[in-house]
Amino acid sequence: MNKILNHRSYLSLFIVIVALLTACKKDVERPPVISEIRSYVATPNDTILNSLVADGQWVVITGQNLKNAIEIKFNGVTTPFNGTLFAENSAVVQIPSIMFSTIDTSKLYTIEYTTTGGTTTFPFKLGPGAPTISAISNVFANPGDSVFLFGTNLVLVQSLSYAGTAITSFHSNLNGTSLGFLMPAQQPADQILLTTKGGSVTFKIEAIPTITSVSNENAIDGDSVYVHGTYLRNIQSFTFAGAAITSFQSSDDGSYVGFFMPSISTSGPVSITTQFGSVTTIYNVNDISTGSISNWEWAGNFNWQWWGGSNLTSGDPNSGWPPYNADFPGNKSLYQVLQRGILSGGEGNTWSSYAIRMNAVQWIPAANMNDPIDNWAFKFEVNIPQPWNGGTIDIQSSDVTYIARWEPWQTSATTTAAYSTTSWKTITIPFSMFRKTDATLGDGKGASMTKFVDLLGTTGNSECIVYLHNYSTSDTPTGFYGAFDNLRVVKIK
Repeated sequence: MNKILNHRSYLSLFIVIVALLTACKKDVERPPVISEIRSYVATPNDTILNSLVADGQWVVITGQNLKNAIEIKFNGVTTPFNGTLFAENSAVVQIPSIMFSTIDTSKLYTIEYTTTGGTTTFPFKLGPGAPTISAISNVFANPGDSVFLFGTNLVLVQSLSYAGTAITSFHSNLNGTSLGFLMPAQQPADQILLTTKGGSVTFKIEAIPTITSVSNENAIDGDSVYVHGTYLRNIQSFTFAGAAITSFQSSDDGSYVGFFMPSISTSGPVSITTQFGSVTTIYNVNDISTGSISNWEWAGNFNWQWWGGSNLTSGDPNSGWPPYNADFPGNKSLYQVLQRGILSGGEGNTWSSYAIRMNAVQWIPAANMNDPIDNWAFKFEVNIPQPWNGGTIDIQSSDVTYIARWEPWQTSATTTAAYSTTSWKTITIPFSMFRKTDATLGDGKGASMTKFVDLLGTTGNSECIVYLHNYSTSDTPTGFYGAFDNLRVVKIK
């Protein structure tokens, strides 16, 4: 009987112990608690973080009941972790890569921590960096056209104002590098104001016009002329050689503006003013005198050695002599014509029916001989009415060390295409194109001149020879038939 009682006592004691152990276990699985986020660096730099720009950093989550983590989310985005390294009161995790353009914004600035004991949410300002704007797709877009801002962190937009008009509908791309919207009708200002969750940025809408070239700087009245550059739209005023141009047409992308040359007798720069700013060329147009090497005018700078193979020609039908040539309309003055049939391999030189030869003149003012060579350019007008392919127009001074090769038919290192013009055209040769002979590549293919004394000696006074030469060992595909006028050296910077 006593044995039976002892067995019952032991059983009761066992039940009590199991009950106590179960109660203790339920205490361990209490929900997690987050008290703070710290930098994952050694003390004393492990400071408490109240906000952070997401960049894949490692952080320490501190609190209670953190050991048995199941899932951890930053801004609703799950981050991977190694829970075996967690302690009850701390967990080291890496902030995940977050695409802020796709997150559930109701979970922005939160950390969700889930363990076997439950889930807790902790407020933590983890966001994108401040927005930046680097460019606008089209400042000349018409109202209602799509426009894009380009930059970084263009997400979580809170407000956007373009040129003084509030934009209420916009769309970020996935990685936050562009922000699209429709161009507003009203543009009373020149600023973009953008505010996102990451911060604010202002950006000035700029489209300062530039001029890179003029199709024909010495056109006659009635000719079509094109000024090339950038942002040549929304023009408010336009002068050409001092004359106001009131009728013109800009390209859609603002890369050029065209007009018909008025009847003018003055010389001067090209000047264009748009809503964003102004640009004026440093050089004059309608100017055949400044820096002239030769314009072959009787009352101008008639500089010709009277031999070499070119033909003095007149653009005046009533000239008598030199003879008029109707093949080169658009020039009423005197000019030189070179005409050769197909050139055999290696054919062409400076003395025998291939050249325009001019006596020594001052190419660069003595006071400017030490200028950077990029500040000046060699220019001329040309008219090539028939297809030209193969054979090079060489330009050289008295010193034959450096030659500039003009080969507009050479469209790439291995391809060519016949070149011609529909009228007179201004050609600009940078002085960096005057090069030495290369032992492998040939004349004018070696090192570039670096200072004017290389090409013109110490005085800047030199002959000028323009001649035709076939550098190929084969016949040229075509002959050459073209006219040249107004050779000059002008300051361009």
